[in-house]
Amino acid sequence: MADEHVKLLLLNKKARFNFFIDETLECGIELQGTEVKSLRENRFSFGDSYARIKEGQLYLIGFHISPYPFGNLHNHEPERERKLLVHKEEIRKLRKKVEEKGFTLVPIKVYLKNGLIKVELGICRGKKLYDKRETIKQRDLEREG
Repeated sequence: MADEHVKLLLLNKKARFNFFIDETLECGIELQGTEVKSLRENRFSFGDSYARIKEGQLYLIGFHISPYPFGNLHNHEPERERKLLVHKEEIRKLRKKVEEKGFTLVPIKVYLKNGLIKVELGICRGKKLYDKRETIKQRDLEREG
């Protein structure tokens, strides 16, 4: 396979703290022109974003992309729902996990891969408060030792 050029744009550290990540899935994302330019300039944030399956499609919700400064009247809506590009079979598998086992779909990172913007989606379970305390404890131990 040809050399893949990957450039990380942003990592969702909050997701790793709040959730146990069981599995990840690489997704394409349907964007408008000014959104691509804003993403390339790192003018976006995860906030409390998540993915949801609606009408057989996967959508990213709560993902904020700031308006492009030179976009004038062609600018996009910052908080709109964005369609994630995934095969139907993968959506079927995700639906089973989310409905039966209570998993949540959370964006873990956004990156450029061969010039295309990709979103890594985590299939996650929520952490309890004591799990978060354990994570903090482990991080402090690694920092010291």
